[in-house]
Amino acid sequence: MAASFVQPELIVAGAGAGDPELITLKAYRLLQEVPVVLYDNLVNKSLLEYTKPDCENIYVGKLPYGDYTPQEQINALIKEKAFAKGKVLRLKGGDPFIFGRGFEEILYARQQGIKTTFIPGITSMQASGLYDIPLTFRNISESIWVVTGTKKDGSLSADLQLAIQSKATVVIYMGMKKLTEIANIYIDKGYGDMPAAIIHYASLPYHKIAKGMIKDLPLLATEQHITHPSLIIIGPVTNIDNLIGTE
Repeated sequence: MAASFVQPELIVAGAGAGDPELITLKAYRLLQEVPVVLYDNLVNKSLLEYTKPDCENIYVGKLPYGDYTPQEQINALIKEKAFAKGKVLRLKGGDPFIFGRGFEEILYARQQGIKTTFIPGITSMQASGLYDIPLTFRNISESIWVVTGTKKDGSLSADLQLAIQSKATVVIYMGMKKLTEIANIYIDKGYGDMPAAIIHYASLPYHKIAKGMIKDLPLLATEQHITHPSLIIIGPVTNIDNLIGTE
């Protein structure tokens, strides 16, 4: 008797901002069903407790400025496991389509004839609200500019120069290595006193927060031992308590 055909499928899903309860119900359900999970460094490992006993949970993470699993190896695993076992859940921190390379993996899978599904996740900037930092607030900030702090070549995105000229809340992902450079850009443009914040491990019990003027953030980060992974948020919303008053 011929072996039954296994329909290969890649499911790229966001694990949320860190707190395991911030995962979507759809991703939670699939965790309990799939035979293979490929998970990243920022995925809360407690989520793997929901997988089946015979599920293959394979770490393919990338440590910031440290050890990493080459993308070619991740792609090879996607292809191998999808054709061997059917559904592969690619679990990525935050939202895979926001500086997460999720769509690159979907394109690769499609090129291999693998069906693809995407499940959005709560990205880390949305967790800023846990610490009374709304990304928008009427009459204070009515838009958001989201920038990567580290491009593929290691440089800071030139979009930051444009973002400074706006009245938007500026959110910088992967920017801790460039924190001094970011602060100096604001100082050079005459905005060194702009309120700003760093959130380290947002939504988790061991999170850290530094708030102050952008010109002082590098010193504050050093004093509080805040490194990556962290989110840099720049704009009056980071100091909203003093702007609107709270009881």
